[in-house]
Amino acid sequence: MKVALVNPFWTYEDSIYFGCRQPHLPLELGYSKALLEADGHKVLMLDGQIQKLDNAALADRVAAFAPAMTVVSTAPTYLFWRCAPPELRVPAEFLNCLAGRGGRTVAVGPHGSATPAPTLRKLGVDVVVRGECEEIVAELARRDDWSAVPHTAHLHEGKLVGNGGVHASSFVGHPALKWPSDWIAAHSHHHHRFDDNQVGFGAEVEASRGCPYNCSFCAKIDFRDAYRRRNHDAVMAEIDRLIGQGVGYIYFIDEIFLPQKALLEALVDRNVKFGVQTRIDLWKPELLELLGAAGCVSIEAGLESLTVEGRAMLAKRCRLGTEELAALLVNARRHVPFVQANLIGVVEDDPALVDHWRKHLIDRGVWANEPVPLYPYPSSPSYREIWGEPDDLAWERAHEHYLASFRTFSDIQEKRPRALAELEATCCSH
Repeated sequence: MKVALVNPFWTYEDSIYFGCRQPHLPLELGYSKALLEADGHKVLMLDGQIQKLDNAALADRVAAFAPAMTVVSTAPTYLFWRCAPPELRVPAEFLNCLAGRGGRTVAVGPHGSATPAPTLRKLGVDVVVRGECEEIVAELARRDDWSAVPHTAHLHEGKLVGNGGVHASSFVGHPALKWPSDWIAAHSHHHHRFDDNQVGFGAEVEASRGCPYNCSFCAKIDFRDAYRRRNHDAVMAEIDRLIGQGVGYIYFIDEIFLPQKALLEALVDRNVKFGVQTRIDLWKPELLELLGAAGCVSIEAGLESLTVEGRAMLAKRCRLGTEELAALLVNARRHVPFVQANLIGVVEDDPALVDHWRKHLIDRGVWANEPVPLYPYPSSPSYREIWGEPDDLAWERAHEHYLASFRTFSDIQEKRPRALAELEATCCSH
């Protein structure tokens, strides 16, 4: 079978989107491609941002390939499934341009995972995959009859038909990914890196998936939930291939980059820098020293709140006090050029106390951002604590709540985001 895998051309005007707007490798499509090709399928993989192709041009490329199945992602990359644009206008625009020229259509991503019915209706695809997608995409390619493929949903006479819950990939045995050299050459961005020594291309790698914690704000319930660690040899083979293609910086997209001594020791001898997102309370001083020696130049530490009460409200399950956390962050800064304490706006936090601790950290070289508002994504515990299980209006409800709750938004948003219905009005017309 011929299969097209498409990461559309993303635009973010008037969106609440919190993620980075630079191109990043579409790891979910890379894994899917590897599994499909292992089964003997012919695969065309496209990325609108990396290849500088708008959605009309992407649709024409797909049509020329004449696939039996076209897969489109509803979030920019696996890196940002947890903070995806709520609106579906971009994948809808691609599918409207494709206009039936790509065989049967499949949507993968956080939207179909949490809210399959409205995703199907807005996009007009034949099937959505629920949860982590790579094995399910491969299974769809094996079958002529899609009606019983597990972890999928479709519409029959306008009503939702689902086949099981969300899928959790085995992940552990995923092969080392191979990226076209021209894609790597187009990836100059070093995600979450802020020092002045940016040499080589950038790339994203996934060494582990999922997180053993259940913080209230984290949108991971329907995908990348249970913690799994990928085969070490595959991770290192992938990194070595990237280094051979001129990559000088890797960003590990792991939800939580837990201390992996074997991985860090292997990176010590390789000419590559890297960034991670982690919890600082899980690192001992000697492991922070090894992290720096291995080449880490950027730590995004999910502190979220600078008070015990705020961390409890966010269900952080953190046993350390603020002074101990601050000391660990300052210690990490001794070994790593950029360390950030991520902060979320929490009503329990006293603004004066937050200002005190922010100044304390910044004066010692650790960046602590202005607390940003919390968006209740449908796949987060916070959404379900307020409204229960997501229904067909979950994204609209979360969006309206967010817009009504805050006057100032994250620093990447230049103006007030628009309502979800306005964002989707021109494209989601199926």
